[in-house]
Amino acid sequence: MSGRRADAPATSVETLPCGLRLVTEAMSEVHSVAIGFWVGSGSRDEPEQVAGASHFLEHLLFKGTPQLSAAAIAEALDEVGGDCNAYTTKEYTTFFVRLLAEHLSLGLDILSQIMWDPALRPADLESERTVIQDEIRMHADEPADLVVERCLAGLFPGHPLGRDALGTAQSVGAITTDDVRGFFAQHYRPGNMVVSVAGRLRHEEVAAAVQARFAGPPGGGPPERRRPEDRSEPVVVVSRPTEQAHLALGMRCIARADEDRWAFSVLNQVLGGGMSSRLFQKVREQRGLAYSIGSERLAFEDAGSLCVVAGTAPERAEEVLSIVAGELGTLAADGVSERELAVAKGNLRAEVLLAIEDSGARMSRVGSALLLHGEVKTVEEILGLIESVGRDDVRRAAQRLAGEPRTLAVVGPFGQGDFDHVVSGLAAHLA
Repeated sequence: MSGRRADAPATSVETLPCGLRLVTEAMSEVHSVAIGFWVGSGSRDEPEQVAGASHFLEHLLFKGTPQLSAAAIAEALDEVGGDCNAYTTKEYTTFFVRLLAEHLSLGLDILSQIMWDPALRPADLESERTVIQDEIRMHADEPADLVVERCLAGLFPGHPLGRDALGTAQSVGAITTDDVRGFFAQHYRPGNMVVSVAGRLRHEEVAAAVQARFAGPPGGGPPERRRPEDRSEPVVVVSRPTEQAHLALGMRCIARADEDRWAFSVLNQVLGGGMSSRLFQKVREQRGLAYSIGSERLAFEDAGSLCVVAGTAPERAEEVLSIVAGELGTLAADGVSERELAVAKGNLRAEVLLAIEDSGARMSRVGSALLLHGEVKTVEEILGLIESVGRDDVRRAAQRLAGEPRTLAVVGPFGQGDFDHVVSGLAAHLA
C-alpha cells in the first residue's frame, strides 16, 4: 500500500457507522501495519464470583471461531511472518496483530472474526482453565510479584482494583462457559471498543475495511464503576522462608485524567524511576542495601497508586524503609533540584520518542489514548506538557502523595506483627 499525502495529518479519528471508534496513524516510512482491538473492560468490571473472566476471554478468543481454528490462525500468520497477542489489565483488554502492510486485510479478517464470532467452546475453556491456574500458581511462587499484588490488595481493600487480573484459583476453577459468554456479550460491544491501526496505510481504506467486517451486536458503552473507598490496610505480611525480604510501600495516587499527572510522572522518575533516582542512588549505590529498588505509578479511571518496591536482606528491611520514607518526606518538604528536574524531564521525553519508533508502539499509543482519554494528543503536545512541569508542580505532587492512604506489604521470614512499629514510623515521616 502507498502512504497518504505528505500534507495530510498522520493521525485520524472517527466513529464508524457501526459504532466503533477508529484511530489510525499513517507511517509512510515503514512496511508494516499493526492492528489493535481495545475493549474498555477489564478485571475491575467482573463480579467477584467470576473474577478472571476478562483474562479467560483473552485466552479463549485466539482459540478461533466456528469456521476458523486456532491452528488455522497460527498457520495464516506464520505464512506471512505476522504475529498476534493479547493482554488484560484492570480496566481494559487488548488484542493485536502485526504484519506486513500488504497483508492488512488478513489481519483485519482474523481479528474481526475472533472479536465478533468467537467459538468459546467448553472444551477450550477446560484446557485453558488449567493453563490459567498454572499461571496463577507461577505468580504466587514469585515473591517479587506477590508483594506488589498484596500491596495493591491492601491499598484497595474490598475493591476490584485490589484483585489480580488473573483472578484466583477458586474463581477461575468455578467459571463456566455461560459466565464467559455472558461477560463477552455484555462488554464486547462497539460502544465499549476502539480499533487502532498504525503503519503504512490510508485511513479511508482502513475505515471501510473495518466497517465491512463488523458483524457484532450494536450498542454498548463503558461499564459503570464503583470508586474505591478512601481507606487502606496499613500493613500486610506474607510469611515465607525466603532469603530476601520483598518490600512494597504503596500510596494512593491520582487518577489518570488528573491535571497533575505530568508532575507525578516527574516525581516518580526522581524518586525511583531510574539509575539516577534518589532511591537507587541512596539505597543501592551509596549504601549497598539492595540489588533492586524502584518505583512505579499506576493510573486508573478514578484512582491510582505509586508503589516503591525493593528486595533486601531481612535484617536490612527497616533501614531501607526508613530511607524510602525519608526521601518521600524530603520531596514533600523541599521538592526537587533544578538538575533533578532536568534529568527526569529528559528521561521522560526520550521515553515518549523511543516508544513511537515502530508501528506496534504507535498503534498502542493512539489506541490506549483514545480508549482511556477520549482523545489522541500529538507527540509534540505531550512533550510540551512534560516540559511545562516546574519544581513547584513536583513539590505539590509530593505533598498530595504524602497525605494519601498507604500500605506496606512484606513477603519474607517475618511474623504478622513485625512491622507494626515500622508503619507508625512511616506515618510520622510522611505526616
